[in-house]
Amino acid sequence: MYSNFPQYDLASRIQHTKFDNGFGQMPSARMSRVESPESPNFKQVFTGLMENLNTEMNAPDNLLKDVMSGNQNVDIHDVMTAMSKSEISVSIATQMVGKVINAYDRISQISV
Repeated sequence: MYSNFPQYDLASRIQHTKFDNGFGQMPSARMSRVESPESPNFKQVFTGLMENLNTEMNAPDNLLKDVMSGNQNVDIHDVMTAMSKSEISVSIATQMVGKVINAYDRISQISV
């Protein structure tokens, strides 16, 4: 009666992930994360973001100096693009700081 339906070997088609240990059991993602942190901490992430922001803020000035000194490899369009990127970066950084302060305020309001 069911002979018209195709037969699939689904077990062989399963793609294994980094959480699969091959025995059908998944290890606790939280424990492996605690034992070997794979990502930097909050301070490192924010420090890196601030360094990138500082670099992007200085880029238009550096490009403008190159244009004014007569460097043929830099165009005024590059300066304008760098200025737009730095404006967007400042806007994003301002929003991020606002969100972090908001989160801190919410956390500080939690009664323990």
